[in-house]
Amino acid sequence: MSDRVRLVVASSVMLTFISFWRAAAIVLNDLGSSAFYAGGIAEQAVGKAAPWFILGVMLFSFAVRAVYVESCSMFTRGGVYRVVKEALGGTFAKLSVSALMFDYILTGPISGVSAGQYITGLLNEMITVSANHGWLPPVLTGGPHHPYIFQFDMNHTSAIFAAAVTIYYWWENTKGIEESSEKAMKVMQITTVMVVILLAWGVYSVYVQGAHLPPPPTAGNMHFSEDALGFLKGTKFVPILGLFGVLMAFGHSVLAMSGEESLAQVNREIEHPKLKNLKRAAIVIAIYSFVFTGGATLLASMLIPDGPRTHIYQDNLIAGLAMYMTGPEVLKIGFRIFVVIVGFLILSGAINTSMIGSTGVLMRVAEDGVLTDWFRKPHKRFGTSYRIVNLVFFMQMFTIIVTRGDVIMLGEAYAFGVIWSFTFNSLAMLVLRWKYKGERGWKVPPNIRIGKTEVPVGLASVFLVLLTTAIVNLFTKSVATVSGIIFAAAFFIIFSISEKRNAKQHALNARQMKEHFQLDHEDVVNRETVGVRPGGTMVTMRDAANPFALKWALSRTDTDEQDVVVLTVRMMGAGGPEFLGPEDQIFSEHEQMVFTKAISVAESFGKKVSLLVVPAGDIFAALIQTANSLEVDSVVSGLSTKMSPEEQAFHIGQAWESLPEPKRQLNFYVINPSGESKVYYLGPHAPSLRPDDVQLVHRLWLNLRRDPSVQDLHHSDIITYALTRLASQYAREKQEIIKDLRGYKASDAPSSRMLANPDSALSGVGYAAPGTPRQRSIDNSDRE
Repeated sequence: MSDRVRLVVASSVMLTFISFWRAAAIVLNDLGSSAFYAGGIAEQAVGKAAPWFILGVMLFSFAVRAVYVESCSMFTRGGVYRVVKEALGGTFAKLSVSALMFDYILTGPISGVSAGQYITGLLNEMITVSANHGWLPPVLTGGPHHPYIFQFDMNHTSAIFAAAVTIYYWWENTKGIEESSEKAMKVMQITTVMVVILLAWGVYSVYVQGAHLPPPPTAGNMHFSEDALGFLKGTKFVPILGLFGVLMAFGHSVLAMSGEESLAQVNREIEHPKLKNLKRAAIVIAIYSFVFTGGATLLASMLIPDGPRTHIYQDNLIAGLAMYMTGPEVLKIGFRIFVVIVGFLILSGAINTSMIGSTGVLMRVAEDGVLTDWFRKPHKRFGTSYRIVNLVFFMQMFTIIVTRGDVIMLGEAYAFGVIWSFTFNSLAMLVLRWKYKGERGWKVPPNIRIGKTEVPVGLASVFLVLLTTAIVNLFTKSVATVSGIIFAAAFFIIFSISEKRNAKQHALNARQMKEHFQLDHEDVVNRETVGVRPGGTMVTMRDAANPFALKWALSRTDTDEQDVVVLTVRMMGAGGPEFLGPEDQIFSEHEQMVFTKAISVAESFGKKVSLLVVPAGDIFAALIQTANSLEVDSVVSGLSTKMSPEEQAFHIGQAWESLPEPKRQLNFYVINPSGESKVYYLGPHAPSLRPDDVQLVHRLWLNLRRDPSVQDLHHSDIITYALTRLASQYAREKQEIIKDLRGYKASDAPSSRMLANPDSALSGVGYAAPGTPRQRSIDNSDRE
């Protein structure tokens, strides 16, 4: 074995935490896409009153989003699968994630086809204008004897466009696409410019043209298409729909709030304070989506005449809205081109979001042992989970081919996954209100307390609305019901069979969710290989069940200013595993669980950490050598089950003494499970003086300054003189001085040797520990 120090760096999980504005932008890139097609789909199903139901759905989305905020406050890595499994068990979790996958899989095709509709509509419009002005060659107009204007087929052309963009993003995800909140932010900034112009110009046009609001959402104003009646078509129930009809219309509009699951997915990356920023992001998303989706749909119904709206612009309402504004034709055409560009950006981006989201959900399921390791096998060249990406890609391409670019059909099917994933999530949160009694960061209001029982009125109301709508959709969305049930059943069967195979091979009943890490192998330990700045904090971690030392460090460290490195030592040598070369190195299950917990804790604080595995024969030597190489200021360790804090400090001190020069001064913290800490100083350091000692120095200074010849005397001069005189006497009277020191220590109360102000001792590390017990300082350089 090489005598060089070997280092394994798990670097793929070093997250960069983002602001709530960027988190909102990521979600709105998915959620905002529905504004481009939801209004047209809803009106085709329920008639001219559709905008009111879209607005109602957007208002209701505030409540649904509140359910997701509560779930995220309980589980940093939330989402439907995790929440439902905690509340209802594995079977319901597999059912819920099957419905969610239907949602994610269809997000790509419907967004891609909708983007194709906007582009194709613009091309056809430009061809018509060019033909009317005689700008086209005869081959495209048929000549004077057989006049016609060439037009692209809307559905088929849109399907080809969607397929091309899907292939592009499949290849990008196979290579490993860079997820950038900055890109999402730029897209939403451009979209916001379009939304402001759209609303301002639209309101002005309504005022000038004297347009009227759409008919109110009463039973008499709802005119359901035959497809919208689903299995109820031809029954005697249809003429007496009443309130049921309102629920039907609401169900046909519910796809306007798709994309809520993205909030749970992005929650893990929101910066500290996580919950506060999560709620801010939720408010931004709610207001933006209500104004954009609801406002655009309402204006389109007011400004676009019935004929063009239902026959020409049904699948690209916002483009049609641009053409019916009040103003010069050239401005309207220019704005329509801008709308198409924005639509392309946000809708094609939603295809990528659907692939990333689908892959993320399936990876989460795979990490829990529901999918076999075959699905997670990395690409030989790119290292990505390409088999899961391929599975999502083939399903999306199959959907595009089968529907042939029909947005209405896609929208009908899409709503199935949306409503059922919401229903499962709200049911699970309702169950957790009684199952989990611990404190939550936030709860869906209102909540009424009757005696000792708290009744979650708000959460129960959201669940009942979602469940009722989901059941109604089963009867009125025949395409969605049949395709959704087949799809969900197929996924459920795959999950169940795969889980049973895993249970036999790995005894998964005792297994926990674990991260999978990309390992980098380096020959040396230094700041460059790990990518950290000098002056950071290193936290040792050996037990995934007790991360109190890491929690203590993260609560007191600003990771924007100081890096935190989580280190575990792999014991080698006699009795330990043999160290293999980088090409054969195995990342042990224990290390995987430890680092999984470390990442979970870091995400809960909204802070980033770096991860290290260091093979060594002596754990204390490894800690000190690594700390010195990384140039950290502090080492934080949990309280050992076998040693006292003083014994831990003693061994660390010995290891520090053995370091070759140059070696850094370090602070060594020992944290007990209650969060109390003790600090020990390694190397030369300023001693912590008792109040009595400080008073003694001050009295000496006052007395000595009475002599005019030492008027410029300082307190430090007295300490320096005393130490210099002690060193001189020690050389001549060693035994007498040692005897005197022993007598002094014996007569001194033990508590007097503690620090009077522990906070001041901690301040030099960049964070303080208020309320910690007084701590002993050990100077290892004084040991003999």
